Amino acid sequence: MHERIVEILMMLMDELQEKKRLGDIDVASLARHGYTPTEISSAFSWLFDRLEGGQPAPERFRPASESSVRMLHPAEQAVISTDGYGYLLQCHQLGLLSSEDVETIIERAMMAGFSTAGAQEVKTLVAGMLFDSDRSTGGSPTDTIH
Repeated sequence: MHERIVEILMMLMDELQEKKRLGDIDVASLARHGYTPTEISSAFSWLFDRLEGGQPAPERFRPASESSVRMLHPAEQAVISTDGYGYLLQCHQLGLLSSEDVETIIERAMMAGFSTAGAQEVKTLVAGMLFDSDRSTGGSPTDTIH
C-alpha cells in the first residue's frame, strides 16, 4: 500500500512544481486512476504533515538541481536496473527524496542482495524511506526504552 501512496505523492509533487496549490489538485482524477480514498487521504496527510509541521529537510520538497546527477558505479549498475534508477531519479527530481536519501536507497539496494533491483524493488525501498516512523520522528532503530 505504501508504494501506491508514493505514486500519489509523486503526482502531487509534479502538480506542485507546476505552481499549483494543493487545494487546486483534482482529487477525483486520482480516484479515476484507481486509488482508494484511504490512499489519497494518506498521501495528502503525509504531505501536509511535512509541509506544515516544519518537517521538510533542507533539500526535501525542492526540485533537485538540474546541474548534477548522481551516476551509478559499475557495481551499482549491475544491481540497479535502468528503470529502477530512473524511478529513483524521478523521486529526487520531484523533491520527494534528498540526495542523502538517494544514497541511502542505493546502499540498501546493494546490501539487500537483489540480483536486479527494478522499478518495483526501488519503489518498495522509497516507500520504506518515506514512511519509516523512526526517521520521521527523529528516533533511530537502536533507541530503546528501559
